[in-house]
Amino acid sequence: MKPFTFERATSPEQAVSAFAAQPHARFLAGGTNLVDLMKLGVETPEHLIDVSRLPLNDIEPTADGGLRVGANVRNSDLAAHTTVCRSYPALAQALLAGASGQLRNLATTGGNLLQRTRCPYFQDLSAPCNKREPGSGCSAREGVNRDMAVLGHSEHCVATHPSDMAVALAAYDAQLELLGPEGSRTVPAAEFHRLPEDTPQRDTVLRPGELISHVTLPPPPAGARAAYRKARDRASYAFALASAAAVLAVDGDGTVRHAALAFGGLAHRPWRARTAEQVLTGSRADAETFARAADAELAAARPLSDNAFKVPLARNLAVHTLTALTGDAPNRPAGT
Repeated sequence: MKPFTFERATSPEQAVSAFAAQPHARFLAGGTNLVDLMKLGVETPEHLIDVSRLPLNDIEPTADGGLRVGANVRNSDLAAHTTVCRSYPALAQALLAGASGQLRNLATTGGNLLQRTRCPYFQDLSAPCNKREPGSGCSAREGVNRDMAVLGHSEHCVATHPSDMAVALAAYDAQLELLGPEGSRTVPAAEFHRLPEDTPQRDTVLRPGELISHVTLPPPPAGARAAYRKARDRASYAFALASAAAVLAVDGDGTVRHAALAFGGLAHRPWRARTAEQVLTGSRADAETFARAADAELAAARPLSDNAFKVPLARNLAVHTLTALTGDAPNRPAGT
């Protein structure tokens, strides 16, 4: 690990100012991803700004019936929050599906969104990686790519984003509040992460020195049910091969009134399935419609040499998740 300087921020505004004075700085909260990358030599910040004690750890109702979550709220606290479990069950399920209990006790809402890919070539300094060293090449394209992207990738990068929570936030139409040197702005969660294109080193739309301060969830649609399902190699502490977060509202005649679907494990960012949603909305809520919607979305998939299995896996996962939301099973977070 290379030497670095350290300071503890006293306010969000002071944290942003401190970053502006140290262009090679990084914000540090729980550190569950950044510190690991520093140990590997992937991340080499010259200055760390500790934001873990900033007053951004509240979960508060909004005036319109939604929820506003501070960036420092721990993943375990958010997953157990009564309103989250009742009104946003897919978010609770996604959080409980991620990492381990120990890590969830330390990881923060903002940090979860900013975690970087777990691509083994990105973490291996001896391997070419455009995300780590732009212009060096993408080892995964012709290498071990079983876990890599099938949607939205480019010749420059085929890595996937690892967050479970971000997939659920995309399906819930969450908004991220960002604070930076130029003031504050709001970005939809579904548009916060970028596709790789020819600049895969840029994971998000964050501008230099910007800090995530809050995540705002709008009130869920009336009568909507939601769920998050994840397929992985082992029962715990494994990243998604494919996952799906769905929010579905069905009218009394069986017609889909509202549909939101997002995939994880398939792309460089949580993949909001807009094409599938168009097929679903106004159609009958049945397995045939769900399969047709998933097929329409996944028609754009471009599997690599070792991960074609992800396409039928994601299709079946989406159909299963949507079908379950039309049944009579209680809509509760996993593990409750």
